[in-house]
Amino acid sequence: MTEELRLQTDDGLPLRDVVFRTLRGAILEGTLRPGERLMEIPLSEQLGVSRTPVREAIRMLELEGLACSAPRRGAMVASITEEDMRDVLEVREALEVLAVKLACRNMNRAQMEQIRTAADQFKESLGRGDLQASARADARFHEAICLATRNRRLIQLLNNIREQIFRYRLEYLKGRENYGKLAAEHERILTALAGKKEQEAADAAALHIANQRVSIMEQLRREKEEKR
Repeated sequence: MTEELRLQTDDGLPLRDVVFRTLRGAILEGTLRPGERLMEIPLSEQLGVSRTPVREAIRMLELEGLACSAPRRGAMVASITEEDMRDVLEVREALEVLAVKLACRNMNRAQMEQIRTAADQFKESLGRGDLQASARADARFHEAICLATRNRRLIQLLNNIREQIFRYRLEYLKGRENYGKLAAEHERILTALAGKKEQEAADAAALHIANQRVSIMEQLRREKEEKR
């Protein structure tokens, strides 16, 4: 295991669901990495539970596409595929473009300041070189825009895919050459929002995600070549 896992306890959930959420979070945040084996005995010992809820949680992860099984190796964390990445980012682009348009129409001054603060925190996190912190700060920037839409259904939809997107954020942030571009793209979105320019904001958001798609694709291909 890459680092110690801690059970995310929740008295209202069956134990298998608690184990599932714990492992799912570890995969999405990169604590459990693609290709890493999910062995029942070590996981049950780390989490302080029996093998049964671990086994059931791994099956749930397989149904969600976050884990897979291979002959003679058993279950492991699923790799990030180009197809999965395209699917997730296509949905994200459609929702984020709508979000910036609605934010232009509906946000108040306090919400605009929250978005600006989130953008500043993201730039500061890049300077520290902390991959996990930068990914979380990036998520907070987009979440602040989402909340400013005041559209409950859209907020719910974006919340539902935010965790899935986290894996791709981490992939993108592996390339330090992307940092300046990322901060500049956030700034363009921020400027358009401040001016309540819907189309400029939409174009900036679409470009931001399109650039991520290209960069992540290149990163995945590089990693694939290195494994050969």
